[in-house]
Amino acid sequence: MSKKDYYDLLGVEKTASENDIKKAYRKLAMKYHPDKFSNASEKEKKEAEEKFKEVNEAYQVLSDPDKRAKYDRFGHAAFENGGGGAGGFGGFGGFEGFGNAEDIFSSFFGGGGGFGGFGGGRQRGPEPGADLRVDVTLTLEEVAKGVEKEINYRRQAKCKTCNGTGAEPGSNLKTCDKCNGTGKIKVTQRTVFGNFQSVEECDKCKGKGKIPEKKCKSCNGTGLERETVKKTVKIPIGIEDGQRLRLSGMGDASTEGGPNGDLYIFIHVKEHDFFVRHGDDIICEIPITFAKAALGGEIDIPTLKGKKSIKIPAGTQNGKVFRLKGEGINNPRGYVPGDQLVKIIIEVPTNLTDDQQELLRKFDESLKDKNYKMNKSFIERFKDFFRG
Repeated sequence: MSKKDYYDLLGVEKTASENDIKKAYRKLAMKYHPDKFSNASEKEKKEAEEKFKEVNEAYQVLSDPDKRAKYDRFGHAAFENGGGGAGGFGGFGGFEGFGNAEDIFSSFFGGGGGFGGFGGGRQRGPEPGADLRVDVTLTLEEVAKGVEKEINYRRQAKCKTCNGTGAEPGSNLKTCDKCNGTGKIKVTQRTVFGNFQSVEECDKCKGKGKIPEKKCKSCNGTGLERETVKKTVKIPIGIEDGQRLRLSGMGDASTEGGPNGDLYIFIHVKEHDFFVRHGDDIICEIPITFAKAALGGEIDIPTLKGKKSIKIPAGTQNGKVFRLKGEGINNPRGYVPGDQLVKIIIEVPTNLTDDQQELLRKFDESLKDKNYKMNKSFIERFKDFFRG
């Protein structure tokens, strides 16, 4: 089923101001809030929940100037997988980063996670550590053959002294006296729409339910420390500028005992002195003299594998393209390698001496129509055009 227009969902015009969008969202969010349907039928609850999610999704796009501009230009396609660039939109793909309706509503009205009859008391696992980013720059030659690169970066890791417990070696962990070991606390917030109760992570034990009797001196009870990581990463053949690699679990350690975040390696490819990449093919322009183009001969050209000689036939025209099979980029999926396209640019001589100009005039006068097939054809078509 196709998605509904976001402006229609909120009941606003495409020219609506940010304030108009916020007012419309506030009204609809309260209208379809699941707490209002606690005594309704299952069908009505489901319909309200779906409507609530749609309204929140629309608000998340239209309340953000950048997302709104993309939506106005591309519609829903801007946020589908792969939309908005190599990494998708809103983080690392698709609608990732919008969260669920509960999180959006809580963020808008200043609450935590969980409210009323819609996801209230929902138990989440420990939050993972933060994702990290490392930028790697490659040459086109490295892209063509694949390469290994050593990366260095800093990350948050488990404290080696206490093994991440936060307790000084020899001391124990005790039950958190704020959450009674649950790792969660209930928070009630008053708003103009009434009281909303949410379940949040305990700020004292960070959701662990345990606190150290005596804090570790190395990490001050956090269970974490900074470390430098050196790692050799294999960069696959044929990777493109702007792409990224994901190394699972190589990011920051979690403050809550959850899994590590991920490490994302962003690829940058240097501009080459000779080549421009087009898919798996590479293109280069080679200047030759007028005499070489007319008489033919061999010329040396650069390739990703070194110097190579190619034959220029007599009478080669400006813009002629020669294809060198298999001299392009190796395909990462094992397909046939790309080609190298060599475009010929005939350079017209400048700064001629009087003698050279005279020789060139005599040479030009010696030529006949058969020597200029394109010129002859043009003149004939030109005459026919004005004759008609």
